[in-house]
Amino acid sequence: MNDPYPSRKQLDRPRSLLERLTNLISPEPESRAELLEILQDARERNLLDADSLSMIEGVFQVGEMCARDIMVPRAQIDAINIADAPEQFIPFVLEKAHSRYPVYEGSRDNVIGILLAKDLLRFYAEEDFDVRGMLRPAVFIPESKRLNVLLHDFRANRNHIAIVVDEYGGVAGLITIEDVLEQIVGDIEDEYDFDEEAGNIIATPDGRYRVRALTEIEQFNETFGTNFSDAEVDTIGGLITGRFGRLPHRGERVDLDGFEFEVLRGDARQVHMLLVSRLATGLADADADDASTQS
Repeated sequence: MNDPYPSRKQLDRPRSLLERLTNLISPEPESRAELLEILQDARERNLLDADSLSMIEGVFQVGEMCARDIMVPRAQIDAINIADAPEQFIPFVLEKAHSRYPVYEGSRDNVIGILLAKDLLRFYAEEDFDVRGMLRPAVFIPESKRLNVLLHDFRANRNHIAIVVDEYGGVAGLITIEDVLEQIVGDIEDEYDFDEEAGNIIATPDGRYRVRALTEIEQFNETFGTNFSDAEVDTIGGLITGRFGRLPHRGERVDLDGFEFEVLRGDARQVHMLLVSRLATGLADADADDASTQS
């Protein structure tokens, strides 16, 4: 009977002629690229499902990427000024709907801690509410920190957010554990995402629209009255990526024909969700068209 747990002596035994011939015919991969080719071949032969292959590729990418590759840029960070009263920034917190916010004092480069949105509940229960006393320590990392190392640190320290600093100590961006995990497993939806039955284009209370990046350009044109061409790409996400000339990061924006497109979600492979706003000029043009039609 075969021993399911071979001893070291058995493992060190000389290989048979058949084993040596097998290794010559099917050699072990000597590089990451060769290993990926084997895995892709296994996917084509249905030995590995597409989701599993995607996650394995994501793991490899995480090992090659660093914080600057996926961080939210400094200009797009939703931060709170410690000098502001809770009555001033709570509406901002409700609008952005994040779970954690960097808090700065004086300058945005001087981040003094992280405020958890859930801690603001105490504002309504305590008469002497002290924002500074609610702050959690901020974690600072360099732009060059590898994502696989960062993910290990996040897990080991039970931390969820880090402030990315440049070589001069200034704030360059922000990164969360969700950002890193999405490079492996793809987009992670939360309670603010709409479900499949809601459709590809959803209006928000503030007059903007949340649009799935896989929305076909034809559907987008019909909804918004635009004339974007689908000759080269089929989806609105493909159109936006083409305008950037690269895969855009979360929080990046681009203006096209009277509309502003902001990347809400994406990973190392594609954009997943966009926030679309009509620009003031676009509204003015639309009003002018309506007036000329009525006259």
